[in-house]
Amino acid sequence: MAGRRKYGDPCGIARALDVVGERWALLVVRELLLGPKRFAALHRGLAGMSQNVLAQRLRDLEESGVVRHRVLGPPVSARVYELTPRGRDLEPILLALGSWGARDPLDPSCTAELSVDAMMFALKTTFDAAAASDVHARLTLRLEDDLFTAEIESGRFHITRTDTPSDTDVTLTTDVGTFRSLVFGGRPLTEPLETGEVRLEGDRALAARFLACFPRPTPAL
Repeated sequence: MAGRRKYGDPCGIARALDVVGERWALLVVRELLLGPKRFAALHRGLAGMSQNVLAQRLRDLEESGVVRHRVLGPPVSARVYELTPRGRDLEPILLALGSWGARDPLDPSCTAELSVDAMMFALKTTFDAAAASDVHARLTLRLEDDLFTAEIESGRFHITRTDTPSDTDVTLTTDVGTFRSLVFGGRPLTEPLETGEVRLEGDRALAARFLACFPRPTPAL
């Protein structure tokens, strides 16, 4: 990190920003919160970031003890990146930051879609425990090439990335844009089911209850 500029301020906030304050750094952390990823998968989730910048951020975060890499295999040898315990400590900070930022109006010129992991993280930041107090649901969410198990129980929400489908009440298959329209756009579930944009196995009413547990944040202004 010899070439990086630092604040030279003893405040803990400044020292934290010395580590994760560079552009894209916290978004790299966001993409790894639900589990390890290969470089190509990380880059897909950060489409506006060049591969060179991503490689540099990964080097910076590794040097700071936030990210580490390991090699999978055999039979297939592949390098993946994952958060260290220190990196995972950033999750509540990112949840608070995401909740705070979601209250700002979206720039109408922004045409980019959320990454899959950003969409899953948005579920975490908008989950309404009061609205979910009587919901007991376990879902498989298949968003494009990613598979997640989501569970609401006793007013708590938990989501994990998985490699294989588990035994759940509902399996919902769609793309990120359609899923976002259902969760935050107020789109009724019946419409994309009719058009084939969504495939659903299991309890349709429970799926609708699940989708209603993530209200859009109240605008700050």
